[in-house]
Amino acid sequence: MALHFSTKAGTLASLQGRLGSACIAPLLSFTVGDWQAGRQACLRDTRGRLGDAPWIVRSSCLREDGTHTSGAGAFLSLADVDEAGLESAIEQVIASYGDAQPADEVLIQPMLQNVLRAGVAFSHDPNTCAPYRVVNWSEGGDTASVTGGMGGRLWQQAALSEVPPPPHLAPIVGLLEELLALFGAMPVDCEFAVTREAEGETLWLLQARPLILPAAAEPEADQAARLDTIQRKVARGMQPHPFLMGQRTVYGVMPDWNPAEIIGVRPKPLALSLYRELVTDSIWAYQRHNYGYRNLRSFPLMPHFFGLPYIDVRLSFNSFIPADLDEGLAGRLVDHYIDRLLAEPALHDKVEFEVVFSCYTLDLAKRLERLADAGFQAHELEAISSSLRTLTNRIVHPKDGLWRADAAKLETLQARREELLASNADPLERIYWLLEDAKRYGTLPFAGLARAGFVAVQMLKSLVTVGVFSQADYDCFMGGVSTVSGQLARDRATLDKATFLARYGHLRPGTYDILSPRYDEAPEQYFDWSQRPAVPEPVKPFSLTLPQMREIVRQLEAHGLQPDPVGLLDFMQSGIELRELAKFHFTRNLSDALALIAEVGAQHGISREDMAYCDINALKEMHVAATDPKALLLHSIEQGKDRYQRTLRLSLPPVITCPEDIWSFEWPETAPNFITQKQVTAHVVDSDDRDKLAGAIVCIPNADPGFDWLFAYPIAGLVTAWGGANSHMAIRAGELGLPAVIGTGEVLYRRCSAAQRLHLDCAGRLVEVLA
Repeated sequence: MALHFSTKAGTLASLQGRLGSACIAPLLSFTVGDWQAGRQACLRDTRGRLGDAPWIVRSSCLREDGTHTSGAGAFLSLADVDEAGLESAIEQVIASYGDAQPADEVLIQPMLQNVLRAGVAFSHDPNTCAPYRVVNWSEGGDTASVTGGMGGRLWQQAALSEVPPPPHLAPIVGLLEELLALFGAMPVDCEFAVTREAEGETLWLLQARPLILPAAAEPEADQAARLDTIQRKVARGMQPHPFLMGQRTVYGVMPDWNPAEIIGVRPKPLALSLYRELVTDSIWAYQRHNYGYRNLRSFPLMPHFFGLPYIDVRLSFNSFIPADLDEGLAGRLVDHYIDRLLAEPALHDKVEFEVVFSCYTLDLAKRLERLADAGFQAHELEAISSSLRTLTNRIVHPKDGLWRADAAKLETLQARREELLASNADPLERIYWLLEDAKRYGTLPFAGLARAGFVAVQMLKSLVTVGVFSQADYDCFMGGVSTVSGQLARDRATLDKATFLARYGHLRPGTYDILSPRYDEAPEQYFDWSQRPAVPEPVKPFSLTLPQMREIVRQLEAHGLQPDPVGLLDFMQSGIELRELAKFHFTRNLSDALALIAEVGAQHGISREDMAYCDINALKEMHVAATDPKALLLHSIEQGKDRYQRTLRLSLPPVITCPEDIWSFEWPETAPNFITQKQVTAHVVDSDDRDKLAGAIVCIPNADPGFDWLFAYPIAGLVTAWGGANSHMAIRAGELGLPAVIGTGEVLYRRCSAAQRLHLDCAGRLVEVLA
């Protein structure tokens, strides 16, 4: 017969003598009524039955550990209580109950000694309601650090996984399985500690309670079938390919076109299909080939696993190889890149800065020493250097640089959009051509200008590395860059509402998300129109000193690079600015298309919420075919909803290095990107707390240009879960001189966003939770 959960003390007592996978420390409990009637007896019982101090005095309130609410952390527990402090500790715990009832309990146990690790474990993932065994722990003797929200390590494994857990976690998984069996498969949440004893390590159960899930738990067999499908897909993708360099691949949510940052880790079907259509199915490869890299056309960059988008890193690394490089050398280079990422997965959002060599820089010779250490010969390094020099000169050439032609295409995009919207074209035709033009004259040149922007930042960083610029010079240069986002902040302070929205109204947080209102659809949601923000202080423009100019001349001549110092600075500034401008223009096409998609849905009685589950290919088919439009839309929406439900049940690591990672993995601690050299200490808010933004550190999972409305408020700092060193928000924060931590990764972001107060030390690369 299955056990039933009761109070903290009652549940532990019912498990004593029945639990085989872990020990339960001796325990004594009494009710508040017992304490009020005879506290001396309670004190005598503690000393007599639990042995010598120290003890831990724990809450065991009736309002804890219920079947509908856990009350976790709501009441006090006091550790390391000595005999003199016992009575006071009991009083404090009871006082924490507020309106204590006579039946409420106090639980006292001996304090564990020699604790090696401690934490919490769940039988199901509270976020997905799927049967993942989740262990969150910290090494060391602090048994409250994880439950107190101080982070720790996080590992999870699917219920029917055949991949064995790590040896130090296997006993904890065994404990979860036994608790599930004892409590009739009811989802369970437990606290544990592992101590060092004379006979070895001992696992202790500190608490077991029902795990409150927001929805019904998924059957284990359903999860296993889906994960098996993904594992087979990943295993196929990791095989050698006849048209690709590299013996294997890795999948990541942040390398290259970083879907986690742009559309999120669980995008709805319309957003996912639009991103594929506009960028990752073909445009990405066309741009790379146009700029002198290998031809990867017809290779989709972004596979997805039941709706979770990933970048195929082998494809990405192939696309960064100069087209004229010898094939044998190119293959070894791709394998080296993949091996480097496998050795340091935390670099997955920095591959272009830390892993691949995709352009020539003034410090390239120094950076290539890493290849020499890996066994590449001197003549091979020279071949790589020569190819990158040729490719980079084509991009940065002062007159014929490829980026100039891409910048000119933006004018064509604007002119064609205005002509299209002024025509008699119906909504479906407008959607089709807005997206076609967005590809040809928007995302294609944007991809080129983004490449130029990356080369610009790399070149700028190399000027620091070789000693021409200081870090302060770098910050000053970035602060002087004038992007669309910076102009938005200035215009918000000077333009009237109608003019401002006419210029920026198409922007929306979540550029590809139809459910995210445009600025002009919900202006009150984003801005406080009752008052105008102060006009941003003009930034002192960066200027070269004469010695710096002479040294740049010398460096450029020595390295065979074509621009002069003025041309180089012009390229670096233009590359960064035009990347943001191109994004601004192509997102207008996309935003207008999303508005029209909502309009088409409304014509057929379909809500915007339902249209978010539609695939863009259904709308393209409606444009080219004579068919039943409503039936076509409803069929696509039904399929999208079905798949998205499975998307929500799925949890995968940010970097998939082998097929087994599908079943079992530890969430990595990502190395964040720290922007500026500043420090800030402030309270924490998310972007929805508009009234609290002033002076706050804002936490947002991922941020595209649609979040630029945040900078109309005097925020103190910024933290994002996803984003690279060269992402929009990194550039924007650098432009504003705003201390920011971009791309913290899942684990650190959870810690930051749950905090009340943070300290960011960007120079020291430190994030500290203060409260």
